[in-house]
Amino acid sequence: MNGVAGRTWAWARVGVLALLWGSTFLWIELALDALTPVQVTLSRCVLGAATLLVACLGSGRRLPRGRAVWRHLVVAAFFCNALPFAMFSIGQQTVDSGVAGVLNATTPLWSLLIGLVIGSERGLRPVRLGGLLLGFVGVVLIFAPWQTTGPVGWGALAIVAAAASYAVGFAYMGRNLVGKGIPTISLSAAQLIAATGLTSLTLPSGGLTPIEIDPKTAVAVVILGVVATGITFHLTYRIIAAEGATNAATVGYLLPVVSVALGAIVLDEDFSLRIAAGMVIVLVGVGLTRRHKRSLSARASAEIPAALRASGRV
Repeated sequence: MNGVAGRTWAWARVGVLALLWGSTFLWIELALDALTPVQVTLSRCVLGAATLLVACLGSGRRLPRGRAVWRHLVVAAFFCNALPFAMFSIGQQTVDSGVAGVLNATTPLWSLLIGLVIGSERGLRPVRLGGLLLGFVGVVLIFAPWQTTGPVGWGALAIVAAAASYAVGFAYMGRNLVGKGIPTISLSAAQLIAATGLTSLTLPSGGLTPIEIDPKTAVAVVILGVVATGITFHLTYRIIAAEGATNAATVGYLLPVVSVALGAIVLDEDFSLRIAAGMVIVLVGVGLTRRHKRSLSARASAEIPAALRASGRV
């Protein structure tokens, strides 16, 4: 797949990922009505892992083998799944779902910083850097911190920590897991299995509380686990493999658009001209960060196996 068709599919993946990922905060808030943060985190890991395991085995793939690969998967699962999932569940006890989506949009900035430190963004072009900064301006305009009174609070800090953890996880996955000849469906399924194991260790910290769940919450938990965790995480892996960790992280700038829009439509939250302007700026910034380079870099070529590039699959 190349040319216009390849770019169209790339944008389609980003759009679907942004919609699914952006809705995550709504489902978490609904799930927290009946579950503790630990229970929300574990349930989404279990359901996401089960979804991808079925997809993996159904497509004729097998889980990765080898201790070295699984060591990398455990590290990636901690930073990209177990830790941020827990931080979001904890943070959203005091932070609205729309605001959580806005705060998560700091992921691209953390990702860019990490990329510069480890050298994966050595050839960053000014236009992409400008796009990242413009996206941040849009996020600030949506969030409007000058209108907020009182301290930011531990909930907001927990969500910012989750965004930074995502960036670390994306960079680690890009360097140690993708482009090694293992299908992304196998990697994503295995990583969520590892995340389930890690999260299970936290059950004594509020995970054993009796549950009284109603149909609405049950539906929210299932959508959160199957769609917003399982399918979304696999799409994230595909983008990391195809375009690198920083480009995958730029999807985070679209999350405020989705989370704020869902808040306005579903929860009847405020939607003003300022918020609309911020969304437009975010979209322009994302467009700049995703401008294709004239040729594939050596790192991008290494990330996508030759056989998969030839067949157009990642």
